[in-house]
Amino acid sequence: MNRKVGFIGCGNMSKAIIGGIVNSGYMSPNEIFVSNRSLPSLEEVKRKYEVHTTQDNVEVAQNCDLIFLAVKPYQYATVIEQIKEVVHEDAIIIMIAAGQTIEQNEQRFGRRMKMVRTMPNTPVLVGEGMTGVSINDLVTEDEKQEIQTIFECFGKVEFVEERLMDAVSGVSGASPAYAYMFIEALADGAVLQGIPRKQAYTFAAQALLGASKMVLETDLHPGELKDQVCSPGGATIEAVARLEESGFRSSVIQAVSASVEKSKNMKG
Repeated sequence: MNRKVGFIGCGNMSKAIIGGIVNSGYMSPNEIFVSNRSLPSLEEVKRKYEVHTTQDNVEVAQNCDLIFLAVKPYQYATVIEQIKEVVHEDAIIIMIAAGQTIEQNEQRFGRRMKMVRTMPNTPVLVGEGMTGVSINDLVTEDEKQEIQTIFECFGKVEFVEERLMDAVSGVSGASPAYAYMFIEALADGAVLQGIPRKQAYTFAAQALLGASKMVLETDLHPGELKDQVCSPGGATIEAVARLEESGFRSSVIQAVSASVEKSKNMKG
């Protein structure tokens, strides 16, 4: 890859993406620039990955062809105002903040730009992220493939229409939190039955990891996989019935809907 990649903002998500790119060998550290207001974060990423670091966002914009805007949504307007006059005409802007639309940020740049809207989730930290991606019509097929390859360095990626990005946020973006709550609840149930806490978390977490891999790797419908576990008159179907009585599926659907609505209102 001949391009240089820049990160404006150096939080956990940036560090995870940088780690995925460097550790995969897709890019060398000297092709990556990172800016951040906080020196400790920059010193950490410099020490760990030997990338270029600076406290100057303009320096990143001037040197890079792909620029990740990895700051909080409310900081987008300020950052774009800082860099809009120096960013390369052919640069690709990659947004990783909830609620930030392509059109909104093209207006902030004052011109049409190659824009990519993404929603990665926190499992990118362990190389198992899920990222939804939308692009505008200025991004070429070759550039789309390049973007896909970058995000595949730390997980899976799916391209969707931008109108679906808020839904992506509610499903893959927020669902690690739902999963952690489920794991915690499963472990609490196990502890109630006498299993030590540490073992309870291992049983619950590994079971969910395995179940997820079954969905991704067997290509079977989740309902079919569920049926395979539920023997007639058995303990699992008894548990499933109790979950249904408690509105388990309805609660999850409502949670996704609530997250989507919140994402739609984070356009500032």
